[in-house]
Amino acid sequence: MRDRGGRGLGPALRRASAAGVALAACLTATPAVATAAARSAADGDGTATTTGRDTAAGSGLDRYYRQRLAWGTCVKGPDDTMGHDLEKAGVQCADVTVPLDYTAPGGRTITVAISRLKATDTRHRIGSILLNNGGPGGTALDSPPHIRKAMKEVGPRYDIIGFDPRFVGRSTPLDCGWSVGTSILAAGLSRASFERQVTFQKGLADKCRATNASLLPHISTRNTARDMDVIRGALGERKISYLGYSYGTYLGTVYTQMFPGRFDRTVLDGALAPDDYGPRLLRGAEPENERALSDWAAWAARRNGTYGLGRTRAEVLATVRSVVAASARGPLTVGTAPEVFRLDDTQVPSLLIGGIADDGDAQRAALGEQLSVLAKAADGRPTRLSPQFAKALRTMLTGEDAQSAMVQSAIICGDKPAPRDPERYWRDIERSRAGHALFGPLTNNIGPCAFWDRPREEPTRVHRDAPALIVAATGDPRTTYKSSLALHGLLPSSKLITLKGANRHALYGEYGNACVDGKVNRYLATGKLPKGDQTCVKRAG
Repeated sequence: MRDRGGRGLGPALRRASAAGVALAACLTATPAVATAAARSAADGDGTATTTGRDTAAGSGLDRYYRQRLAWGTCVKGPDDTMGHDLEKAGVQCADVTVPLDYTAPGGRTITVAISRLKATDTRHRIGSILLNNGGPGGTALDSPPHIRKAMKEVGPRYDIIGFDPRFVGRSTPLDCGWSVGTSILAAGLSRASFERQVTFQKGLADKCRATNASLLPHISTRNTARDMDVIRGALGERKISYLGYSYGTYLGTVYTQMFPGRFDRTVLDGALAPDDYGPRLLRGAEPENERALSDWAAWAARRNGTYGLGRTRAEVLATVRSVVAASARGPLTVGTAPEVFRLDDTQVPSLLIGGIADDGDAQRAALGEQLSVLAKAADGRPTRLSPQFAKALRTMLTGEDAQSAMVQSAIICGDKPAPRDPERYWRDIERSRAGHALFGPLTNNIGPCAFWDRPREEPTRVHRDAPALIVAATGDPRTTYKSSLALHGLLPSSKLITLKGANRHALYGEYGNACVDGKVNRYLATGKLPKGDQTCVKRAG
């Protein structure tokens, strides 16, 4: 999940904008190998290997793999802060042309935006490393400078490549006309609130289909993996390394299955087993989220003088429950004119989920401030919002960051089918209340995928080994530790770095744990996985 708002499967918690990742060889493959490679790119079979730019001779895909990239400035205009920051860091940008439909490569094309921070230690250059920050729907175009810093001494030996997956960020856009920043909401406390969710989620799906019927069948993880292989070819790389967070670990796993022999060093951080990925992507993670919330409550209780939520863990959790109950009786009004927001019992749990994916003091303080405001609103008292909280609410409740939500839904719904009958969701919600009263109505809720057209392809199954380095925290409330263990079991050659004692989603270069960062960097430098699984411990503080 790890997108930039703490929603879905995704980060970049380090600079959340709202909710949660080359040895340039131009070698020529024989026509037989090239044609087989092209077929594998279209079919997703991935049985052939390729070298450099050559693949797909005579198949229609060769022009994509062999395209010459026009590297230039990342700046899109005078107010493009991100572009100016990338330019100052020495990053260049380009657009990669890919087919909308890989089974019809002569048809419509789209573009995928990529960025590159070139290796400076050219004598010891290892290759290119491709980044994905999760989401789905998260951008990584701006990530190379941050990852270069995290990689320390090994960073200058890589071309670091950020990319915005198809229909994300600066790639060819998707516009469903949504006016909300997330579709991941709770069912609420009543049947009436659930019925409103059914109507709301169906409306989202209908609106997206009405304006994008020709695009939606081609928005999927498998097609993003195909785009990644075109990027590899356009960069002139025989193999490409990869760093993926959260949903990006699923994308990376799919790439290893579709294109064996074309990946080099692969780091999967906050890893997700393929069977755990789908339309209700937080289902099964209720215990981890409850534990993270409980730990936060203990933290807040020690700071009752600041937040006024309770002197003990139990009192703080009681305050949280009372806030949700109050929002069910009527929307909570927060803020002052001209910026006033209203949150009901379908939205407050989503806000909570977004606040507990990081157990650092800064994120915990942000959630403390949010709950303090909501508690005052529940008591009918006036409230004032910090700029950070106001921005988070704009992102969640308005169309300010709607593109991420639209693409996230399109990818998930395009990957796996969802149950269609609303009654099935309601039964699951009702069963969940006994054990998971706060988060069960969110993790089991209906979403737009219930009303989406069925995916064009079957989900990817792991049937090939891949020597990846998996990174996981024992208390990760997004992609759970048990899910990371399951992926580790599916990839016998993989090795696992476990961080004990952290309720944190996404670790490498994000959390500041020297043990985790050092082990990942050692692998990126040497290409050698540890001899056995490794354990790190959360630092005190």
